[in-house]
Amino acid sequence: MTWQLVVSAFALMLIFEGLGPALFPRKWRSYMAQLATTDERALKIIGIILIAVGALLFHFIQSL
Repeated sequence: MTWQLVVSAFALMLIFEGLGPALFPRKWRSYMAQLATTDERALKIIGIILIAVGALLFHFIQSL
C-alpha cells in the first residue's frame, strides 16, 4: 500500500462526508441531532458493521 493510495482514500472519505451537509443541510442537521441521542451500544454496533463492510469491500477491490 502506497502513501498515494492512503491519501486518495482519505480524500474520497472527505468528499463523501461533505456531501451530506453541502447538499442537504437541514436533513443533515436533523440526522446529527438524532444521532446524538442514539444509544452508545447501537452506535458501536453500527461502527463495527461499517468497519467490517469497508474492510471486506477494500479486500475485494484489492483482489481484482
